Amino acid sequence: MRRLVVPGLLLLLPLTGCSGDDDQQTLTVLAAASLTETFTELADTFEDEHPGVEVELVFGSSTTLAEQAVDGAPGDVLATADETSMTVAEKGDALGDSPSSFVSNRLTLITPTDNPAGIDDLDDLDDPAVDYVVCADTAPCGAVAVAVLEEAGITGPPASEEVDVKAVLARVVQGEADAGLVYRTDAVAAGIDVNEVPTAGADAFATNYFVAPLVGDRAGLAAEFVTLVLSSPARQVFEQAGFGGTVPE
Repeated sequence: MRRLVVPGLLLLLPLTGCSGDDDQQTLTVLAAASLTETFTELADTFEDEHPGVEVELVFGSSTTLAEQAVDGAPGDVLATADETSMTVAEKGDALGDSPSSFVSNRLTLITPTDNPAGIDDLDDLDDPAVDYVVCADTAPCGAVAVAVLEEAGITGPPASEEVDVKAVLARVVQGEADAGLVYRTDAVAAGIDVNEVPTAGADAFATNYFVAPLVGDRAGLAAEFVTLVLSSPARQVFEQAGFGGTVPE
């Protein structure tokens, strides 16, 4: 069974990628939280095509994962939800090859299924009675949220800033917030557990995702995983999840 690692524990992992079985290898993939569903599917495909290889997926804030990669935390592949986070890893000499852009995403506004606050558009977030949540602005989803809210003229502060987009989604699904700004793909993955509110202008702030192998002993396997991410079959997986094609910077 594939292991999922809490980002905060990443630095505590042993630096070796091999298990007790000399024939078994572990490929550690650090990926933005919004890639959880798609990368889990791609990891299954990769394992099927590479007997003896286990893919260990570590999901979290792109910025945090990039910083941990620079600090020497175990990892073979890095996939981020924006170019800025990938640049952190690149400037820190953590990349084994140049990064590639592979999909895009955009923010959308969600509420609990019954929408108890009656939110119809972004303007409703300025109501003092409305508690909405966003990602912390250090995360890509938070940086995009800042731009979307500024463009919409929203001045009311969020009730909280979460570590990543999955944390925002959880607050809304659990009814702990009246609304939240998440990626379109997270709304798709949540299905009937959330209500999606049309968000005018959010398309203008689409973010590109980047992937690259990290410096390490499993450069060959890492390059093959990156190749899978950039492949046509993977494109179909991303499109079904709600991702779009890359957009000009």
